[in-house]
Amino acid sequence: MRLTQGAFSFLPDLTDEQINKQIKYAMSKGWAINIEYTEDPHPRNAFWELWGLPLFDIKDASVVMFELAACRKAKTNCYIKVNAFDNTRGVESCALSFIVSRPKAEPGFNLIRQEVEGRQIRYTIHSYATDKPEGSRY
Repeated sequence: MRLTQGAFSFLPDLTDEQINKQIKYAMSKGWAINIEYTEDPHPRNAFWELWGLPLFDIKDASVVMFELAACRKAKTNCYIKVNAFDNTRGVESCALSFIVSRPKAEPGFNLIRQEVEGRQIRYTIHSYATDKPEGSRY
């Protein structure tokens, strides 16, 4: 199963050259860049771990690519994404987000069906990645 979250998620994985071009585009718009990673890619998991500090006022895409390479080296079995934030309206709103690295094996999700009051049926998504303790999920 392939996780499809963020921009470009239905395309083949981006090459480093394509990632670099997207970072340059975000910088040309004046957006702040950050890199995040997680073992649990559940769609409602909005709190990924931040790699380093947000890269405000960086004008050289190679700085972001350097940090991305360091994150990939340290977090080989995690999902890694790049975010670009636009603060032109006085708030930090995410203008661009895309996955740049994935674990070798993506565990996927389980759909849990639950019958509740009034003959209603509820569905919950459970990430297989969370079946193991953090740090040993892959």
